[in-house]
Amino acid sequence: MKTLFWILAILAAAVALTMAAKHNAGYVLLVYPPYRVELSLSLFMALLLAALVSGYGAMRLAVHTLSLPAYVRAFRQARRRDKAREAMNDALLAFFEGRYAKSEKLAATALELQQEAPLANALLAARAAHELKAYDRRDGYLAQAERVAREQPEARLMTQAELLLDQRDFHSALAVLNELQAATRKNLAALRLELKAQQQAKNWDQVLALVAQLENRDAIDPIQAAQQKANAHQENLLRKRGNLASLREYWQKIPSADKTNGKIALAAAQGFQAFNECQTAIDILTSSLEKQWDSDVIRFYGECLGKDELKQIERAENWLKLHPQDASLLQTLGKLCAKRALWGKAQSYLEASLSIEPSVETHLALAQLLEKIGRVDEAGKHYRESLGLLGRRN
Repeated sequence: MKTLFWILAILAAAVALTMAAKHNAGYVLLVYPPYRVELSLSLFMALLLAALVSGYGAMRLAVHTLSLPAYVRAFRQARRRDKAREAMNDALLAFFEGRYAKSEKLAATALELQQEAPLANALLAARAAHELKAYDRRDGYLAQAERVAREQPEARLMTQAELLLDQRDFHSALAVLNELQAATRKNLAALRLELKAQQQAKNWDQVLALVAQLENRDAIDPIQAAQQKANAHQENLLRKRGNLASLREYWQKIPSADKTNGKIALAAAQGFQAFNECQTAIDILTSSLEKQWDSDVIRFYGECLGKDELKQIERAENWLKLHPQDASLLQTLGKLCAKRALWGKAQSYLEASLSIEPSVETHLALAQLLEKIGRVDEAGKHYRESLGLLGRRN
């Protein structure tokens, strides 16, 4: 478009000069002693125009000549940038296709060009090398990522922590996450990574603290949070079983809402029973069962006896009205009645439990009861039944 404009302008000037020549009888006299040149005004104007056009052309040529090296450099950089972008796109596609060797090679190529997102290329190459279990190469790419983006450590540290966790090197992962915390405020992804690392390291107090943080930020599913808190409390309660004072202190610190969780209550009750604190164990189990029914909890309810065994049996019979088909509850009632020498009731409860769900424990309990009341042949039958179930279980 610009060239067309100049052509039209030159043609217009030529037409104007031609028309001016027809109506112009003037002349131009150029004197440079001892020389004297006389030209018609039309010819002089034509020569002047030609000189201007030639001068402009020479100036443009000189400018293009001087800028040619810069143009060549820009062209080469554009080509390198295009090659780097193409290599990076192909590396991403290969990574998601599971072709990690190809992905690493392409990402490394893009990284060597260092024209397009060098940090992203270094991290992609590190992930691909990690999938190939080439941990030395992975660490080399992470070192490159640090060199090319020292002012942006978050992406590198997050990637490094995630890969170390996948390698189950949780101590190194925690060190990286601590470095991340020193560099910037932890985001939700970093908190989740740290939670995973603390779980692997069995730092259960830190696990509870991190779950609480994620809950406050609505960043964890409530069911998942409850499961992780229950697991952490179980592990901590297991560690406290060597000291009754420590066990009591830890139990008091557990939030009331968590104390009724079946797994937590069961772990606490087992701990107190180990110190013959059976009434405390019964109270813990009762509170949990009143809040949330759990067959595992009711099964242990029959393993320890409180101060008032008859009241314990009465409470269990009241629960039976609400859960008549719970084999674990019937087994527990059978065991409790057997401990009080209520043989008839004990036998009926155990047989009812077996009719709903045969189990090794119930067969053994019934066999022991029958032995005590002198029915040895029937007891032997239940011993054999328990051995058969045990064999099928294994």
